Amino acid sequence: MADAVVIGAGPNGLTAANLLADAGWKVLVLEEQPEPGGAVRSDCGVDPDFVSDVFSSFYPLAAASPVLRALRLEEDGLRWSHAPSVLAHPLPDGRCAVLERDVAATAAGLERFGAGDGEAWRELHGLWERFGSELLGCLFTPFPPVRPGLRLLGKARGAGALRLARTMLLPARRLGEEYFEGEGGRLLLAGNALHADLSPESAIGGGFGWLMSMLAQSHGFPVPVGGAGSLTAALVRRLERHGGQVRCGERVTEVIVRNGRALGVRTADGNAVRARRAVLADVSAPTLFTELVAAEHLPAQLLRDVHRGFQWDFSTFKVDWALSGPVPWTAEPAAGAGTVHLADGVDDLTRFAAQLATRHVPDRPFLLVGQMTTADPTRSPQGTESAWAYTHVPQRIEHDAGADGILGSWNEREQEAMADRIEAQVERFAPGFRSRIRNRRVLSPVTLQRMDANLHGGAINGGTTALHQQLVLRPTPGTGRPETPVNGLYLASASAHPGGGVHGIPGANAARAALRSPATRAVLTTARRTLAG
Repeated sequence: MADAVVIGAGPNGLTAANLLADAGWKVLVLEEQPEPGGAVRSDCGVDPDFVSDVFSSFYPLAAASPVLRALRLEEDGLRWSHAPSVLAHPLPDGRCAVLERDVAATAAGLERFGAGDGEAWRELHGLWERFGSELLGCLFTPFPPVRPGLRLLGKARGAGALRLARTMLLPARRLGEEYFEGEGGRLLLAGNALHADLSPESAIGGGFGWLMSMLAQSHGFPVPVGGAGSLTAALVRRLERHGGQVRCGERVTEVIVRNGRALGVRTADGNAVRARRAVLADVSAPTLFTELVAAEHLPAQLLRDVHRGFQWDFSTFKVDWALSGPVPWTAEPAAGAGTVHLADGVDDLTRFAAQLATRHVPDRPFLLVGQMTTADPTRSPQGTESAWAYTHVPQRIEHDAGADGILGSWNEREQEAMADRIEAQVERFAPGFRSRIRNRRVLSPVTLQRMDANLHGGAINGGTTALHQQLVLRPTPGTGRPETPVNGLYLASASAHPGGGVHGIPGANAARAALRSPATRAVLTTARRTLAG
């Protein structure tokens, strides 16, 4: 019998499993899909000569994560690679805001957008140098983050703490307007905020955009050499080296609960898999509380909160390409960036977000473009580019702001029409782009969910990043920690604090909670007494 059963072999589940195995537990990970990784996988499905990341690609949060760093995955084969530039946001007039790994270079580029904007970027970076470590400590620690919080308050005393709090709460538009005269710095903040589902007008969008921008500045947007799957492979190898096991093709349909305690799980084929100490669920909060655990074992208020109040983040629509040559950007600096944002300006980002809020499929979608061979030359033959772009669409679609009548059935016609719309947007900034497409793969929200059940409707962050579903409000009011009302059952997915991104923190928090639990301590005490004879 395993000490712990982990449901789901995504990055959070595998991180949790590794930490438990390090503590001497016998760990079994059960994964529904035919291979591990969750949303961290790669394949050659677009072109046999090209490696394509199926879901996520760039991992600044992994680079900053103390948990993943402590696992020393390089010893299990993981290597990182960087593009020459981190991120670019070209504009239709040929100007281009570029976030470089060198602060001086980023500042110099932004100075061309507005007098004093280079110094403003340095000022924001100075805030990061002063408070970034403590802020990440608060983000990466189970709530409440007492120790990093006290360190942060010690550094930002009195009015300084209030100013920092205000900065973190500001919308991205307002923060950009307060610091920058020109559009370049404003675009970097607002575009990075939309890596989550935070519009330029959303509270905490400025803080999130600043956090992502400073992570890019300090850590870059690294990619695993050989594809996203290399990160998963390293996590699996390390787990197996420490005695853990991953079994794929096994869908968990029930958490077995008796007398208020999780005893194991049941799989789709009817088999019961016992867990001596804990069950850790790297699944979404709605899946755990409305599908896997019977309602009789949960408080009625929790069920009401999940049904009524839990909010998913936007759906995602993605296209992968095998290109015969580099993307022919009009703005040449974009050619060296691993990540490229495409929108006409901050007002265009607001227009895009408003269309999403009113359940319209955007007619001119904001795109995040990945140039993977630029970031890692192993991804495709020399002179070619393995690339992708994704955008967001509403979870529930009522209208199409464009002319194609896309209403969310995501049949073949709608998928092809949306993919064409994305390519048309790239073509606006890179004339001749379409002529370089050798092959493409379309991943609609329905496809993404079929390939990873945690990506509900194509949502990639385990629930909205908005303020009303953060900290003690994530996934529902009064939680904020991995423990659940069922003893021995822990939420280990991005639905738990601190949310989405590949950093392993929800899994680590769940593992540490399991190791600290009274039941675990009781098992250890009994074992010691038995050994003492």
